[in-house]
Amino acid sequence: MQGVCRVERLRGSGLRYRSGVSPHPPAPSPATPPTSPGEGEDGAIPFSEGIRVWTRVALQSFGGPAGQIAVMHRILVEEKRWVSEERFLHALNYCMLLPGPEAQQLATYVGWLLHRTPGGLVAGTLFVLPGLVAILALSILYVTYRQVGFVQGLFFGLKPAVMAVVVEAVFRIGRRALKNEVLAGLAAAAFVAIFFLEVPFPWIVLGAGAVGFLGGRVRPDLFLPASADATSDVLSAHVRPSARRALKILTICLLLWLLPLLGLGAAFGGDSVFVEEGIFFSKMAVVTFGGAYAVLAYVGQAAVETHGWLAPGEMLDGLGLAETTPGPLIMVLQFVGFLGAYRNPGGLAPLAAGVLGSLVTVWVTFVPCFLWIFLGAPYIERLRGNRALASALAGITAAVVGVILNLAVWFSLHTLFGEVGETHRFGMRLMVPDWRTLDLAALAIAVFAFLALFRWKLGMGKTLAASAAAGVVWWGG
Repeated sequence: MQGVCRVERLRGSGLRYRSGVSPHPPAPSPATPPTSPGEGEDGAIPFSEGIRVWTRVALQSFGGPAGQIAVMHRILVEEKRWVSEERFLHALNYCMLLPGPEAQQLATYVGWLLHRTPGGLVAGTLFVLPGLVAILALSILYVTYRQVGFVQGLFFGLKPAVMAVVVEAVFRIGRRALKNEVLAGLAAAAFVAIFFLEVPFPWIVLGAGAVGFLGGRVRPDLFLPASADATSDVLSAHVRPSARRALKILTICLLLWLLPLLGLGAAFGGDSVFVEEGIFFSKMAVVTFGGAYAVLAYVGQAAVETHGWLAPGEMLDGLGLAETTPGPLIMVLQFVGFLGAYRNPGGLAPLAAGVLGSLVTVWVTFVPCFLWIFLGAPYIERLRGNRALASALAGITAAVVGVILNLAVWFSLHTLFGEVGETHRFGMRLMVPDWRTLDLAALAIAVFAFLALFRWKLGMGKTLAASAAAGVVWWGG
């Protein structure tokens, strides 16, 4: 996940690399050095071959960011030798500073590096396309055949397993991010702020970044990684910043981002669910530091409690779908957009409205990703070793752990209990489950999933598959 892991200097190479997020790939053999990116820029790598390779990458992009980055490294660096180890890690470090799915942005970055803007558009779009088709098909299946016993059992088994996956993410990220008591305290404060005080997620991100920035100036030993000294990189011609180019990219991307929302407002009205979803998920696109897990708690609560797009357990259903399909985990937002529009279709047929809501959600979620790469890369690359930025990110990373813990608790309560009430005391929100509605079958599957992940180390894919099968058996019995 983004911004989670400390920055390390690779021994003897002067490169920067985020441990734990990168797949720890072996260095290419020095006897056969990888092709320089410059060769791709000059056309040595056919664009048609690039399309085939990016399609292959997209179809194999399961397993979350670490697995997706591993696939790209294996194909692009080790097999095709289109980019060097140094350039790949340089791009990875940059993408991890941005909001949004880092693996999709890394694909966009490398595609842009090899074949300029067309290459970036193709790589980034193909990375999303298989997941978009799969989630859309599964969303239609969900609303059409949800009452079929097999489908009900499938989702019944997935929910407790996804709960275990989220809890495992808290431990995994916490071990890497919370290096001292100050950062652990910041994580705890973020949990209290979002779970009990209902502070909006964007304010938590901004506050944690400010604490990290100030803390890095007062106590840099607590907030700065040991290698956060400045670096200098030689930028190639089409990476070098240009005010004229920046204005052009900014104008085009903002028009692509916002004009469809204006068109939807003209066609369906400014208060339609399509415009409402477009605005809401546009906001999410600029605050998704920390990856999908960090923002899901905020999205889930807003979709259920504020907008009424989902029932509490349905967010877990969508997360289960996203975990088992190719593409970024953030594609779960497509499921939310589909259900929200399906249930508020306006003048459209429900399925047509769901498809349109799904596409609107994907559009406003990923157009900003292209904006960050095409506009921001030349500038943010120069800040990669900036000490102030590194300390601010350390604060945000710590807060992200607390936000994901909130996600784990919120999802767990709504998975294991049929009824969860709320009460407000002393200015705080308290969630109180009705213990009479405890689902023992869901609890048993959750216990299995925890054992599978933490003790037996089965991995996410096998755990989800086994839990889904157990749900089908239970429902059928």
